[in-house]
Amino acid sequence: MTNIKYPTSHGNMIHDPPLARFLFSDKRASWIWLILRVWLGLQWIDAGWHKVVDPKWVSTGEALKGYWLNSVRIPETGKPPITFDWYRDFINFFLGNNTYTWFGPLVAYGEVLIGIALIAGAFVGIVAFFGAFMNWNFIMAGSASSNGLLLALAILLLMAWERAGYLGADYFLLRWG
Repeated sequence: MTNIKYPTSHGNMIHDPPLARFLFSDKRASWIWLILRVWLGLQWIDAGWHKVVDPKWVSTGEALKGYWLNSVRIPETGKPPITFDWYRDFINFFLGNNTYTWFGPLVAYGEVLIGIALIAGAFVGIVAFFGAFMNWNFIMAGSASSNGLLLALAILLLMAWERAGYLGADYFLLRWG
């Protein structure tokens, strides 16, 4: 367990809080991260599997097109799903170039692969980053749902990447590097 100290301008030392030291540096915390990682992985597989078996996601991308069209729609009254004009323009660019045809399968298979990698504990930090990035994009497109919680948990896994994969494939994979 590492005890990191930070010097102040007055020469005092600031220590990491004991809870942070335990969660992010102590191998015993790996069990906590294992439970969180597996639960989060199951959420990703659950979110992606119905897309993988749906031709409107993986063959034509029509399901993603419909999601994007609904996201960029500006209602006559009320608030649009996308708050920021630059993000609406970004999605409209994708719609205008028919990227949903290849982006639909990317989302579907990406969600399932993120789930599998998290459950296996393989490259946890990298996988958590991509999961967080996907959740952030879902939120930006106006889909709150469980994305906020999943984003927060992915950020925690990013912070604990070394301990989060210790009871998983990363135990072996990180020793090769």
